[in-house]
Amino acid sequence: MPATRPSSDLILHRLASSDCEIKLKAIREVKNQIIGNRTKKLSYIKLGAVPVLAAVLAGADADSTPESSLIVQSAAALGSFACGVDAGVRAVLDAGAFPHLIRLLSAADDKVVDAAARSLRMIYQSKLAPKYDFYKEQDMGFLLSLLKSGNENLTGLGASIVIHSCETSDEQNILCRAGALEKLISLLDGSLSQRDSSLESIAAILKNNPEVVSKFVDLQNRRALSSIIELTKDRYSQTRLLATLCLICVKNSSSCYLQDTGIETKLINILLELLDDSGKVGDNACFAFSSLVAEKEDAQKLAFEANAIDKFNNHLQNCALHPERLEGIFLALAALCSKLECCRSKFLSLQVLNILVDALTYDDANVRTAACICLKNVSRSIKNLSAGYFTSERIITTLVRLLSDRSTSVQVAALGAISNLVIDFTPQKSRFIKCGGIKELVQLTKSMDSSLRLNAVWALRNMVFLADKKYPEPSVQEQALALVRNLVDGCIDCVEYAFAEDGIILGAVGRQLQKSSKIEIGIQGMYLLSNIACGNESHKEAVMQLLFSKAENGSHSFFSQFLLSNDSRLRPSALWVIVNLTFPSSPGAFGRIVKLRSVGIVSQIKKMVNDPCMDVKLRARQALGQIITYGDD
Repeated sequence: MPATRPSSDLILHRLASSDCEIKLKAIREVKNQIIGNRTKKLSYIKLGAVPVLAAVLAGADADSTPESSLIVQSAAALGSFACGVDAGVRAVLDAGAFPHLIRLLSAADDKVVDAAARSLRMIYQSKLAPKYDFYKEQDMGFLLSLLKSGNENLTGLGASIVIHSCETSDEQNILCRAGALEKLISLLDGSLSQRDSSLESIAAILKNNPEVVSKFVDLQNRRALSSIIELTKDRYSQTRLLATLCLICVKNSSSCYLQDTGIETKLINILLELLDDSGKVGDNACFAFSSLVAEKEDAQKLAFEANAIDKFNNHLQNCALHPERLEGIFLALAALCSKLECCRSKFLSLQVLNILVDALTYDDANVRTAACICLKNVSRSIKNLSAGYFTSERIITTLVRLLSDRSTSVQVAALGAISNLVIDFTPQKSRFIKCGGIKELVQLTKSMDSSLRLNAVWALRNMVFLADKKYPEPSVQEQALALVRNLVDGCIDCVEYAFAEDGIILGAVGRQLQKSSKIEIGIQGMYLLSNIACGNESHKEAVMQLLFSKAENGSHSFFSQFLLSNDSRLRPSALWVIVNLTFPSSPGAFGRIVKLRSVGIVSQIKKMVNDPCMDVKLRARQALGQIITYGDD
């Protein structure tokens, strides 16, 4: 008995048939099998169905009635492959179907045009879709022709292209100057589909662009803005959300628009109401809420009064939440807790912290990132840190593990949370050290990623330099100074880390050197300053200012005392600073030498050239040799 061939293989065989009826039936069968079925899509992609369908578009005659049906069904099948599956989009693009679909938009048969436009809209839901260059006259002309078309599928495609391709302020400006906003506003009176795609496109053009927002507000004597405000009352939740997003773009661009507190309260209430939508609308409402209240105390206060934290908490109690909703809720709570103590206190009173800590180990990297950001903002309170809310071993050990997470965004967010937790630190610090936190921070200071290096330095700085005076833990401070010393050892860019955020690390090093009595801290501090003094003139002058400011009185300065120390390790480390400050090729060396003479440092160095320690003797003679290059007086 002959073996039975798999049904999928038989369908592929029929797809390649020269008989139009057999081919058409096979295409329909494939299309019907893959609609909403990711597994089937991937299976047919692997079998090579997509290139066969693309070949139909390339070879069929759109003006022939029998073949137009083939084109319509093939375009629909290709759109189904692309819908919601990036592998499907990639397969459609790799098969060369995209230019054929664009060509078919000019076909005489409306059914062919609609099928091609719908398929292209599916492709444009993915980030993999080709980006249009609005600077090219041909591309801009094509887009505007779509937007002014009377065909709903074509206008929807035009809006999808704007949403996908409009990313920079320059692209927003050129679309605005070309009249795209006016075309999109005219679609607000169209069908539900046209209205929603138009609103989403308008938001893409307005986002973070005050210049475009100003032009938009003035359009039609502000009637366009009024129309969008009215759409926040629409009966369809998607329309209300998109209209709200447009208004958030307007409000975030300038404080002079939508100043009425009532509007802001209304937007907050709309978004909180939309949370009840279990689909994408509810997910996106969380992200929109975060954008509305982020870093704005007035908006956060209004949201607090609207019981926003309670409402987000109620949704968090739903164990069936999918990743995007969880991410959105944590980002919304993070935004709410970024400024106001009352929001943080409310958050902690609701016992949300356990859910938040669980989310730190969630499978989805975006959820882990959002949870870290939320933890960072909730812990911005010295009061709550001191109350011990964040002292559990589970929190600290989990954050340390996240420092080696495979996702860079998770690592950066975890560093942000750690930087807060280690500021006012006694039990947290001990746990952080015991579970290898210092070692992880050291590794991250050497990362190829600049954001990781910088955030690791901040965490070290907060841990070492802002420690509780009652628990200075000198050995930890010494180790951290050594780490920062290694970090700024090398190129000018590395030295710059000590000067980031108005020189916060350099200033902290100076304070430690002034108050610490531990020799090892002095040694590491001197070598750190020596490395910084290897930098450019501004770096050298900053070291001079730190060592010999008005507050530091010459022979009584900590630096002078280091030169007089009995410790044979501290004396040469201090001399290395002088060597690097007075290097003869440095343009400002002479001025620094004058200063060193005036505060008595040169006299001290002269006494050290016969030091019993060979290292001190060599370094003193090197420094003195450079100094007398400019004369002995």
